[in-house]
Amino acid sequence: MHIIDEEGCIGCGACSEVCPVDAIAATEEGKYRISDTCINCGACVEVCPVGVISSGE
Repeated sequence: MHIIDEEGCIGCGACSEVCPVDAIAATEEGKYRISDTCINCGACVEVCPVGVISSGE
């Protein structure tokens, strides 16, 4: 599963828009978080403009 460094997240939502399984949602603070339904496709990593998404492995 991929993870988002919420401190560095700018809240743009690009990751959420490209997730094929809707595993990424906004938190109350306007940051984004990846759920356990992540399939590790890596689409979010490719579109993150600030590079804060990484493999949780």
